[in-house]
Amino acid sequence: MPLPPPHIHDQPLPYVAKLDERPAGAVDLVVIHCTELPDLATARRYGEKVLYASGTGNSGHFYIDRDGQVYRYVPGTRVANHTRGYNERSIGIELVNTGRYPDWLDSRHQTMTQPYTAAQIASLRALLGQLRHDYPNLRWIAGHEDLDTTLVPASDDPSIQVHRKLDPGPQFPWPKVLEGLSLQRLHP
Repeated sequence: MPLPPPHIHDQPLPYVAKLDERPAGAVDLVVIHCTELPDLATARRYGEKVLYASGTGNSGHFYIDRDGQVYRYVPGTRVANHTRGYNERSIGIELVNTGRYPDWLDSRHQTMTQPYTAAQIASLRALLGQLRHDYPNLRWIAGHEDLDTTLVPASDDPSIQVHRKLDPGPQFPWPKVLEGLSLQRLHP
């Protein structure tokens, strides 16, 4: 039985019109992220920051708050900057979760322990079902940690290397999320 479509709150970022356009057929991958920030308002502020000469910044397409509310910051027909090397072909979904915040690269704080809420997972499954319908070539799914395996010097001790990205992390329930969705994990 298909999942009911989620209610999506459209809240486009100020620079959406500056992001490259693409046809729906160009999307074959969804990348799951966690914000590694305390709340949705902070994630929004990070998403609005202009970081590039083009007048754009880093953001996922969709954000799912802890209560399961779904927000669209970037339409799927625009290329958002969320995963190096995969942006042109993917949609980024961010789940609000503290992750390693505020010590992202501190070698003593590399364990992500906050679980995702049942409401987030239910909304994510509904959103993935909708995306499978809207994007005919969508068949792959990956965690940010699967695609960005870059090691960087730890902020507390540059002689130690830590992963730049660990999201969505060990608390993410992959089997439950993928159940019945016909998406395959991408492990490059």
